[in-house]
Amino acid sequence: MMFQEPHAPEAAEKFNAGKVIIEHVSNSGHEHPLIKLPTIAGIDFSVTKHVLMLWLVAAFVFMVITWIVRRYLRQERPIPSGLMNGLEATVEFVRDTIVQPNVGRKWVNTWTPLILTFFIFILCANAVGLIPVFEVLGLLDRWVLHTGADSFVKHVMHGGSTATSNFNVTAALATVTFGAIIVAGSKAHGFVKHWTNLVPHGMAWPIYILLIPIEIMGMFVRPFALTMRLAANMTGGHIAILAILSFVFLFAEMFGRAIAGVGVGMLVSVPLAVSISGLEIIVVLVQAYVFTLLTAVFIGMAIHVHH
Repeated sequence: MMFQEPHAPEAAEKFNAGKVIIEHVSNSGHEHPLIKLPTIAGIDFSVTKHVLMLWLVAAFVFMVITWIVRRYLRQERPIPSGLMNGLEATVEFVRDTIVQPNVGRKWVNTWTPLILTFFIFILCANAVGLIPVFEVLGLLDRWVLHTGADSFVKHVMHGGSTATSNFNVTAALATVTFGAIIVAGSKAHGFVKHWTNLVPHGMAWPIYILLIPIEIMGMFVRPFALTMRLAANMTGGHIAILAILSFVFLFAEMFGRAIAGVGVGMLVSVPLAVSISGLEIIVVLVQAYVFTLLTAVFIGMAIHVHH
């Protein structure tokens, strides 16, 4: 035991790829929140990093879209150009490609605002997670600001910045979809008729003993699938990038030389990480599209009942 003690600090200082990756993709802990708030009814309302990112994304989307629309409305000749052209194209794409084919012309204007909000918010939240804002802030703090250990800057460095990789966030979005499905069916057919439409009519009563539980389970499987698909895909991309970049430090430790890690980084890790980052940009768009498309499909299924 006496001969092992001098090596304990050295072992503790070794690079732990798993710990680094988990810290970068998970939310910051409640034990060191960014903003400490009181606990009400057993719920801790303190602001963590993912909550902060939700606020920042929501504020960014609100301010940018409001600025674009107001600038357009102030023109003497309201002809879309520049950013307004892009916004109009996005609205038309969501309305004509995602919403209308699934909910129909009668309900397209009713459900386009919700699904458009989903698309823009998820797209922006996914994209912001790829921008190393907090990493740059960390470098600035290290070389310029030199804040204390308990400062806001130090706390904001812990945890991932992609809010849509948090299952609580995607579950909240899926819960809105779940409520929208019920509202859509109730508005189209009436509240009671919506629930009776869950199963086909005119079948032998023993079959309903099997069908009703299956359909009720299907109601909850849909939002569960939305929750898992978005969060898992956004988390998986970041894990892949960080795992590949970890090779630099692992090889440097294995060979006991920093130049080995630099060589692995230049030849293997960096090119692979850049390639996966390019793929992640596509995933950012695809996942926003898939979430909104499935939401429109589920709402359309409640409106247009087919058995």
